[in-house]
Amino acid sequence: MTTNTLAVSRRPSRVVAIGVVGFAIALALASQVAIPIPGTPVPITLQPLVVVLAGMWLGPVAGAASMVLYLAAGAVGLPVFSPFGAPGLARFAGPTGGYLIAYPVAAFVAGALSRRASSLLGRWGAALAGSVVLLLGGLAQLAIITGGVSQAMPLAIHPFLPLDAVKALVAALLVPKSTLRAPV
Repeated sequence: MTTNTLAVSRRPSRVVAIGVVGFAIALALASQVAIPIPGTPVPITLQPLVVVLAGMWLGPVAGAASMVLYLAAGAVGLPVFSPFGAPGLARFAGPTGGYLIAYPVAAFVAGALSRRASSLLGRWGAALAGSVVLLLGGLAQLAIITGGVSQAMPLAIHPFLPLDAVKALVAALLVPKSTLRAPV
């Protein structure tokens, strides 16, 4: 009886751990799909979709943990970041560093808000909020690099806002409804 109880009580944490690692791997794969945009040092990637989806699917804490795992893998030099830019820790000081640093916060926000969502529109709003966190992180970093918010806006936000809204909708459509009321 004790053995069965122990096996059952460990299963949820094992499932969460697999989800955390799985989404970190999914993010590493999504980062390899990078399309350069003329006029900005930031490429279009599938990363915003995976970041908000991790938070909405795994929950705020596990979603953020998945993003931290991804960032740690990149910081130590594993080739998980998009193919454009400096390797390892240097990536955090570059033009995409603000987006990267915002990943755990964006996953947490999308995950926390989606727990309260009872409709597709609510889930889309949660994913949009996570996407906005990403864009603001990118804007902050590029504002430091370029010398101001007005110079950074066309580089950090304008090219990405419409497509990120679509990615947020896709995330809202993909998240299983069974995860929405799950405990944090």
